[in-house]
Amino acid sequence: MVLVVWVVVAVGGFALGSAVFGRLNGSVGVAPGSESDRAAARLADLDAASGAGGSSVTAVIAGRPAADPRLAAEVTAAAARIRALPGVAAVWDPYTPPGLVPPARDGNAVLVRVDLAEEKAVAAKGAPPVEETARQAAAIVHDTVHAPTVRVGGGPLMDEEMRDQAQEDLNRAEMFSLPVVLLLLVVVFGGLLAAGLPLLIALVGIASTFLVLYGFSLVTEVSVYAVQVTTMLGLGLAVDYALLIVTRFREERAAQAAAGTAGADPVSEAVRRTTATAGRTVLVSGLTVSAGLAGLLVFPDPFLRGIGMAGAAVVAIDMVAALTLLPALLRLFGHRIPLPRGAHRDGTAREGRVFAAVARLVGRRPLPVLLLVAVGLTVLAAPAAGLRLSGGDARSLPASSPSRQVFETVRDDFGAQYVADPVTVLARTAPGRALDAAALDRLGAAVAGLDRVAQVTRRQASADTVVFGLRVDLPAGAASDGSAAQRVVRGVRDLADRSDLRAAGLDVQVTGPAARLVDYHAMLWQRLPYAAGVIVVATLLLLFAFTGSVLVPLKAVLSNTLAVAASLGVVVWTFQDGHVFEGLGAVDATAPVLVAAIAFGLSMDYEVFLLSRIREAWLHDGDAHEAVATGLRRTGRVVTGAALLLVVVFAAFTTGGFSPVRQIGLGLALAIVLDATVVRMLAVPAAMTLLGRAAWWAPRRMRDWHARWGISEEPAAATTHPAGATRVEHAPVGGVRREPSTAGSSS
Repeated sequence: MVLVVWVVVAVGGFALGSAVFGRLNGSVGVAPGSESDRAAARLADLDAASGAGGSSVTAVIAGRPAADPRLAAEVTAAAARIRALPGVAAVWDPYTPPGLVPPARDGNAVLVRVDLAEEKAVAAKGAPPVEETARQAAAIVHDTVHAPTVRVGGGPLMDEEMRDQAQEDLNRAEMFSLPVVLLLLVVVFGGLLAAGLPLLIALVGIASTFLVLYGFSLVTEVSVYAVQVTTMLGLGLAVDYALLIVTRFREERAAQAAAGTAGADPVSEAVRRTTATAGRTVLVSGLTVSAGLAGLLVFPDPFLRGIGMAGAAVVAIDMVAALTLLPALLRLFGHRIPLPRGAHRDGTAREGRVFAAVARLVGRRPLPVLLLVAVGLTVLAAPAAGLRLSGGDARSLPASSPSRQVFETVRDDFGAQYVADPVTVLARTAPGRALDAAALDRLGAAVAGLDRVAQVTRRQASADTVVFGLRVDLPAGAASDGSAAQRVVRGVRDLADRSDLRAAGLDVQVTGPAARLVDYHAMLWQRLPYAAGVIVVATLLLLFAFTGSVLVPLKAVLSNTLAVAASLGVVVWTFQDGHVFEGLGAVDATAPVLVAAIAFGLSMDYEVFLLSRIREAWLHDGDAHEAVATGLRRTGRVVTGAALLLVVVFAAFTTGGFSPVRQIGLGLALAIVLDATVVRMLAVPAAMTLLGRAAWWAPRRMRDWHARWGISEEPAAATTHPAGATRVEHAPVGGVRREPSTAGSSS
C-alpha cells in the first residue's frame, strides 16, 4: 500500500512537472504595501485607463550607419507595422519625431523601443497577451530590418528567457548531479542496490517538488527560480535522509550478525530499530530545517513567503518519504543489502576511528582550537559587512541571452541613463481638489535640480494626478537601482515633505526599480529580527526536546550562525566583488535571506545527526568526553558522505546561467562544507570538551518536561557504571528513560 501511494505521487509530480514551467513569472523582491508598490499599482491603473504603456521591449540595430537612408526606411517601416499590432501603446524610433534617443556614440547603431499596453487594458479589449505581442514585435524587427546585428529583448521577452533558463538550468543540474550522486553512493555503500535506494527517494523528492509548486501556482504566483531553489532543497535532503537511514540499517544488520541475535525475521527487526533511532533523527532534522524556512513567512514579500511555504512542504514530504517509503523498500530488499565492510561488533565502520582520533586530538587543546575556528570564520564573514543589494536586471541572465546583450549594448553605446527605467514620481491631490499648477512647477524644478537627474518629463495622467519621469545619469557600470538612483529616490522623498507642497495638497510618491529596492531593503531590515527570532527559538526548542540540554542547543545556534555568516561573506566576495565569478557590484536582494534561512536549517541537519549519536553514547556510558569521540566515529562516514552529496547537488546549480540561483547554490554549498568540516570536526569537540558533563545540564523543571515529552531515543534498563554514572542499555521503544547524572543535578 505504501509503495502504491508513493508511485501515484511520483507519477503525478512528473506528469505536472512540465506544466509548472509555463506558470512561472520573473517578479521577485516586492514589498507589498510600500510607497513604491502603492504608486506602481496606481500608475498601472492610470495607464490601463488612458492607454499608456506598461512594460517595454527594446530593439538594438547595429553595424550600419544611422544616417543610411535604407536603414532609416527599414526601421520606419518596422515601427509602422508594430504600431498596428493590438496591445501596442507606442513605438519610439530615432527617425519619427519626437524620437527616443539619438544614435549610438559612434553613429553605427540605433535604438527602438516598443511600449506595450497594460495587461489589464489588453485583457479588457480581448487582445493577445503582452507576451505574444512582444514576440510578434521582435519577429517584425528581425524580418524587416537588415543589419549585421539585430537584437530584441527586455520586458516580457526577458521574463520568457528567465523561464526557459530556469528549466535549462534545472535539467543541467539534474543531469550533472544525479549520476555523480549515484557514483558516490556506490562508493559509500559498496553496492548498487543500497546506493539506489537514496537515489530513488531523491527522485520521489523531485516529483513531490513539482507537485507542490504546481499546487502553489494555482493559487498564487511562483517565481522563475522558486522551482530551482525548492528542487535543490528537495533533492539534497532526500538523499541526506535516505543515506542516514540506510547506513543505520546496515549497522543494525551488522550488530545482529555480530551478536548472533538475528531471530526469525531479522530484516523487519532491523527496520524497526532503524526507524526508532535514525527515524527520530530524521524527524527532528526535518522539523529543524522546516523551522528555518518558517522564518521566511514573516516577510511580506510573496516570493520569500512562497519559498518558505513550498520549501517547508518539500522538506516535510522528503521526511515522510524517508520514514515510510524507505522502510517499506528496506523491508522488501534489505536482505540483499551488504553489511558494512570491516564492521566492529557494534556495527560501526573502521573508518570512523579517524574521526574519533581527531575529536580526542582537539579535546587536548579545546580553547585554542575554538578561538582559531572563531577567528577563521569571522575572517571569511568579513566581506558580508560590505553587502550591497540589487533588485536584479538583465545581467542575471547568461552572456548569450538577447535581453542581456541588448542591456549591455544600450549601456555601453548609448549611455547608462537609457538602461534604467525612469524613476517615476506621482503627484496627486485629494479627489475633488484641483491640482495646483504653481506647486507642480515648483516640484518639477526641485526634482530637476537633484544631483544626477539628467532629464525630467511630465504628463497629465488623470484629473488629479501628474506623472514625472526622471532619467538618471548613472555612472559607468552602475545598476539601474544602484546607489546613484537610490539617492535620487531619497532626494525626491525629502522634497515630498516640503511644507509648501503639502499646503498645496500634493501627495508625492516615488516608484521604479530604485524605489522598489529602497523599500525592499527597509522591509528586510524591519522584519529580519522577527525572522531570526522565529528560527532561533524554534531551533532551540526542537534541539532541547531532542537532547534534554540547555547549553548544547545554544552552542549549536552560535556555531552554525557563524558558519552561515562565513558562507555569505564568500558569496559577497565572489559575486559582488568579482574575485571568482563575474562581479555584478551587488548581490541579488533575495539571495542573502534565502541562503541564511536554508543554510541555518541544513547546518542544524548535521548537528542533529551528530548530537543523536553523541547523546546515545552519553546515555550508554556516562562519559561526556568519550561520547563526543564515539559520536563522531559513528557518524563520521555517513555525515561526510551526506555532506559531499549535498555539496554536489548545490554545486550543480552554480553551473547554470541564472545568477541569483548560482549565488544561492554557492552559499549553501559553502555552508555545508564549513559545517561538515570546521564546525563538526573542530568546533563541536572543542566546545563539548570545555563544557564537559555540564553540556547536558538543564533545570529540574525542564528535565521533567523532557522526560515526559522528549523525542530522543529510549534506553531502558539501567545499571551502575563503575565511575558512578548511570549506564543504560538500548531497549524497545517505550521503555523507561534513565539518564546519567549531570554536573550539579541528579536524574
